[in-house]
Amino acid sequence: MAKSVVVLDYGSGNLRSAERAVARTGVDVTVTSDLAAAAEADGLVVPGVGAYAACMAGIEALNAGPVIAERVAAGKPVLGICVGMQILFESGVEHGVETKGLGLLPGSVTKLSARRIPHMGWNTVDVAEGSRLLDDLPPGARFYFVHSYAAQDLDLLGHARVTTASHDLPFAAVVEAGALSAAQFHPEKSADSGYLLLSNWVATL
Repeated sequence: MAKSVVVLDYGSGNLRSAERAVARTGVDVTVTSDLAAAAEADGLVVPGVGAYAACMAGIEALNAGPVIAERVAAGKPVLGICVGMQILFESGVEHGVETKGLGLLPGSVTKLSARRIPHMGWNTVDVAEGSRLLDDLPPGARFYFVHSYAAQDLDLLGHARVTTASHDLPFAAVVEAGALSAAQFHPEKSADSGYLLLSNWVATL
């Protein structure tokens, strides 16, 4: 029987492209705001595009935070993508306003320290030793990024496997912390490299 994955619908965009990309790996994918389904699925994907505060408002309106946290505590896989990664941190600061996040990863998401914002386009990554999500990634493989904010205080993530990318300065591109995984780039827009990450994640379910 195929594994089941829920793509959480909390009002953020990019749901259908995430659904199609995950479905390519051979799992049964459902896009839903049903928290019972999100709790029970073999894997949960938390997507996200746009503003940090808006994504958190959607999570809070659905009361999805406790379900995500309970999954992680129980060792049930969760994958955050783009802003869906960022809201896993303790907070996000956009336009001088700090918004509380889910607090499942330590630290804050802040504006990239770079000359050119946003960071948009294809980038290589420095794969963390022992990474499961990027196992067998070919040398020089690239992922597609579109963002102006990221987790940049990498010292706080010492308990996790952290794959970095650089846009003038390094930032967290992939974080793996037990059942919790997150990618700052868009796997669904990253061709074969993105498919490899999603396939490796599905293999952990």
